Amino acid sequence: MGDPGGIGPEIIVKALADPMIRRQAKFIIFGMNEQLTYAADMAEVEPFWIRHQHEKISRDYPRNVVVADYDDYSVPAWVHTPGKTAGEASLRFCLDAIAAAREGIIDALVTAPISKVSWEKADSPWPGHTEMIADQCKSPRKVMMFVAGPLKIALATIHEALFDVRDIFTIGRVFEPIDLLDATLKEYFGITRPRIGVAGLNPHAGEGGQFGDEEKRIIEPAIMLAQENGVDCLGPFPADTLFLRAVEGEFDGVVAMYHDQGLIPVKLLSFNEAVNVTIGIPIIRTSPSHGTAFDIAGKGIADPASMKAAIKVAIHMAKIKRAKAQPT
Repeated sequence: MGDPGGIGPEIIVKALADPMIRRQAKFIIFGMNEQLTYAADMAEVEPFWIRHQHEKISRDYPRNVVVADYDDYSVPAWVHTPGKTAGEASLRFCLDAIAAAREGIIDALVTAPISKVSWEKADSPWPGHTEMIADQCKSPRKVMMFVAGPLKIALATIHEALFDVRDIFTIGRVFEPIDLLDATLKEYFGITRPRIGVAGLNPHAGEGGQFGDEEKRIIEPAIMLAQENGVDCLGPFPADTLFLRAVEGEFDGVVAMYHDQGLIPVKLLSFNEAVNVTIGIPIIRTSPSHGTAFDIAGKGIADPASMKAAIKVAIHMAKIKRAKAQPT
């Protein structure tokens, strides 16, 4: 459900109120019944779920939507600010949902927005979902990928301060998203031989070393390594033109070097329907690309389009994974 005080409850209720969505899968909401009921009332949606104890979840329920209710946490439904209790609750939702995915109780995980401030107040050892999921799955590889209309973007670095990127920027950090994006586009998006464009880190991709040497020292060797492994990738290209080239069809995917370099075109192009997909981990996880939006939470005006898109992508990926797991 994400942060109890954010728009997570509202966009979940609005997304699952769509009968076309509900017909595609069964849903377990790891969250708080009080917040969901409050959100439904604000959105004038009749509750369509049944409530169940979060300690006893299973694959078998008589209804398509079940709330695994965490009523042991007390977060007033009208409070829309970060807080320690909200952070503790949203951490627990995530940890239990990840465990359920690892145990096969659920086939895919869709996460509503969390507040990193709330998690910090709750002494979280993780800055965000991606790091938590990779840690809980004991996965040494993790990459954030975004699907935004024609754009499919993977990030080389994620939740690091911009001035800290230089200290962690290695050939491996660039090679990994190229490799995982290539595999994901093949496995889940039906692209037999993806063509991947790789962005530079510096203005004009370094302009031959005039504006930084990371392109020659790190990015070019990473591209060469990926090419040696059979990946069709080119670059590094100036980021200010690469995304347009991808939108126009020259590339099937793009690897960006840092968070905002990739997220600005994603949100500019498809803010309301962009989807975040964690790749490189053994479970399927998607999420809307926006945040908690505390400023509009509780007003009944949050747009569920990105949550709907995240649910649809998760269902699509889960069906492909299940089909491949079945014996022929």
